[in-house]
Amino acid sequence: MNRRIRAFALVSLACFGLLLLQLGNLQVRQATALQHSKYQPSAYTGGPFEQPRGEIVSSDGVVLAESIPSTSDYRYFRHYPDGPLFAGITGYYDVTGSSAPYGMEAEYNHYLSPNTPVVHNLQGILTERTGTDSVEITVSAALQKVAAEALGSYRGAVVAIDPRTGAILAAYSSPTYNPNKLSSTDAKAVDDYYTSLNPDTGDSPLVNGVTAQRYPPGSTFKVITTSAIFDHEPSLETFVAPEASSISLPDTVLRLHNFGYETCGGGLAVDLAQSCDTAFAKIGLQLGAKRLYDEATSFGFNKVPPIDLPTDEVIPAVFPSTASFAGNIPGIAYSAIGQENVAETALQDALIASGIADKGTIMAPHFMSRVVDAAGNVVKRYTPHPWLEATSPTTAGEVRTLMLGVVTNGTASLVGFPPSLNVAAKTGTAQTPDSPCNDDWLIATAPAGPGETPTVAVAAVVVQPTGQCDGTGAAVAGPIVKTVLLAALGMGS
Repeated sequence: MNRRIRAFALVSLACFGLLLLQLGNLQVRQATALQHSKYQPSAYTGGPFEQPRGEIVSSDGVVLAESIPSTSDYRYFRHYPDGPLFAGITGYYDVTGSSAPYGMEAEYNHYLSPNTPVVHNLQGILTERTGTDSVEITVSAALQKVAAEALGSYRGAVVAIDPRTGAILAAYSSPTYNPNKLSSTDAKAVDDYYTSLNPDTGDSPLVNGVTAQRYPPGSTFKVITTSAIFDHEPSLETFVAPEASSISLPDTVLRLHNFGYETCGGGLAVDLAQSCDTAFAKIGLQLGAKRLYDEATSFGFNKVPPIDLPTDEVIPAVFPSTASFAGNIPGIAYSAIGQENVAETALQDALIASGIADKGTIMAPHFMSRVVDAAGNVVKRYTPHPWLEATSPTTAGEVRTLMLGVVTNGTASLVGFPPSLNVAAKTGTAQTPDSPCNDDWLIATAPAGPGETPTVAVAAVVVQPTGQCDGTGAAVAGPIVKTVLLAALGMGS
């Protein structure tokens, strides 16, 4: 009898042990695969809107996306308290299925949707449950509001980055849209609003103005041309450009003029401070197409920045291939000053400033700070890492010093940056191929004095401002960058 009892006990213990092993196998080892399975239990709750989606929350604790109980056929619908202000970041989640989700709603859909939480203890193994995670981002709601107010009624974009980590502190573009109107439970209203945004056109508000709209950068590109001098042809450091209002171009009867037909010229410090087109055109011709292309590529041109948005919402800046300049030597001169076929996004220009600020390293830009489950456990945390080693610390330091001169005695001197902040900047006033108006740019980073570590890099572009076709980067984009930069520094970024 005792032998049978012992045998029964051993078999029972073995079965119980196997049961625990299988539970562990299902809940831990196969958890990821099961979460994506079509047979996963949460798939049978009547759809994703039978449960609330997780929240998207700013770095200063403001809820940017949340689920609200609904009285319609859906138990919940998606709500964006400050919808248009953050539309380019949060995107939207269409409950009617009329269109695909945008922004972080799409990028982090797996976490925001009902899913099986990561198991942290034995109770979690034994308890079958689903939940949603919240995504906390690096953007400050307060700074985002400052950026939007600074851009005002202009069409364009402004972005602020912490160059030490790649964290996006603000990213706003105009025109924008209201994601609440695309998350309505009224399918017809959603379709009507979506159609009104002209989604198939390049200038639709649905096209992210920070990451997916390209413009000629004009003279902000001279930062890269200057960097190319130190990296590829140091002999040009001592080049002294003759004072001129225009120069002749090889293989053509055309002449390249300075902005406003101004006369300028001198050494490199003077040429960058004054943003002398004739000087940099000559420098570009001496550098040649390949060196310019190589330097632009090292700073991220022709590469898609690895920011955490859906891939179709991020495009690369463009610098023409070396082969494209065959038979077009004047194009090299124009490309060296950010014209010809050079085009970039506001994000890319901010990354250039970040690279100069961070000793030549461009950190990967990102929005997500961490993902947290309903119990407060950190599911995922972002780890800052480099994207590109754009240039050497020595070159970055030399260029940064020259950019300080742009503020102290150059084209950005009238912007009004406080001298104590030691702001390094570069203006850009780009001619556009299809309009007599200019696209106006300014990039800046601070504090950038000797021995200081810049904590903020800002870029702004204003696109062909109505009634200001003769505007400049300093006059139009300058106040925007100044406002955002000072606000970011005042917040301790």
